[in-house]
Amino acid sequence: MTKPTESELEILRILWSKGPSSVRVVNEIINESKDSGYTTTLKIMQIMAQKGLVERDESSRTHIYSTEIREEKVQSAMLDRLMDTAFGGSASQLVLNALGRGDASKQELEQIKALIKKLEDGNQ
Repeated sequence: MTKPTESELEILRILWSKGPSSVRVVNEIINESKDSGYTTTLKIMQIMAQKGLVERDESSRTHIYSTEIREEKVQSAMLDRLMDTAFGGSASQLVLNALGRGDASKQELEQIKALIKKLEDGNQ
């Protein structure tokens, strides 16, 4: 899998949450948090289509882009890379460091406990 750049990830997150969209819609959402020109967004999305990250529907005048890759697959690949490079392949070190920051909400901690129990019980 091609590793998406930060800008590509930003666009993928928009498409994952909003669904198939035009460049104009994606660019408007990006511009809510930072200044980005339409042509810059267009160029990035064209490159993403070449990489196979998005698909472009050219059946109408306004081209519509949709994701070609699932969010979970990108997250999994990036997590594997982070775990290998920053934590020497240790999942426990990654989790301990993430939880040690103290940023997890009570609800997230409950979900983590439920996952640990499920793993301990052998129900993967």
